[in-house]
Amino acid sequence: MSRLAAKIIILGLLSLLAFAGCSDDDTTAPEETVGEGHFSLKLIDSVGPYDEVNIEVIQVSVHQAGSDSNSGWMVVREDTLAVNLLEYTNGNFAILADSVLAAGQYTQVRLLLTDNNTVVVDGESHELEIPSGSTSGLKLNHPFTIEDGLTYGATLDFDAERSIHVTGNGRYKMNPVIRIVVDDVSGSIFGTIVPVSARAQVMTFTGGDTVSTYADTLTGDFRLMALPTGSYDVEISATEGAWRDTMFAAVQVPAQGETDLGTIELEEILSP
Repeated sequence: MSRLAAKIIILGLLSLLAFAGCSDDDTTAPEETVGEGHFSLKLIDSVGPYDEVNIEVIQVSVHQAGSDSNSGWMVVREDTLAVNLLEYTNGNFAILADSVLAAGQYTQVRLLLTDNNTVVVDGESHELEIPSGSTSGLKLNHPFTIEDGLTYGATLDFDAERSIHVTGNGRYKMNPVIRIVVDDVSGSIFGTIVPVSARAQVMTFTGGDTVSTYADTLTGDFRLMALPTGSYDVEISATEGAWRDTMFAAVQVPAQGETDLGTIELEEILSP
């Protein structure tokens, strides 16, 4: 082979290498950006026939879609939160989580508890057993989506009365009855009931669940919270004294709105 031919071959190879290098640079895909959004979770409670219902939450996590039951759990809170559920009625709530999550699909919420849970009845404290509460935790099915740059908020509504049961040997156990309601598509109903001495209970229904509260013993104010957008019949009944039950039919609750029933005067039942 002549020197000229050899030079031509070498130059050709160098040109191919240079082209390949340029091609790699031009076709490198940018790193995919998943994004992240904000996740918030509140806790409220419906009323129950107890003085206190005390639970200790030590971890809150959510489960990523597409993962098996043992993996894919993302922790959104990891510190001890001791709460008396009965304090979170009539507009009061506890913050269970306020965190940033990767954008994507999620399927469950899990609360991990300690064994230091109690219920107080007639001034006496009893151990409250919550099966699996301190091992696998309370797992709540709730599919939701975190979108990049947006906030997703939800509210957990415990029903203390339906959740706690007394066994034949006097032990108290909790099998939690909990509603999860998306904040963007829910609202509330509020008002004031007189006389305050009637200790009125206010109740409505959403699906198969009862949502109830008692009017405040000092002001008569009440608030039914975390009601999915829709129409509700509201029942008011006195627990003290002789007062007629009151009903409000087809009360409309708008998304992220509040419906005011105003001041409600109960009618006294007079003796003949």
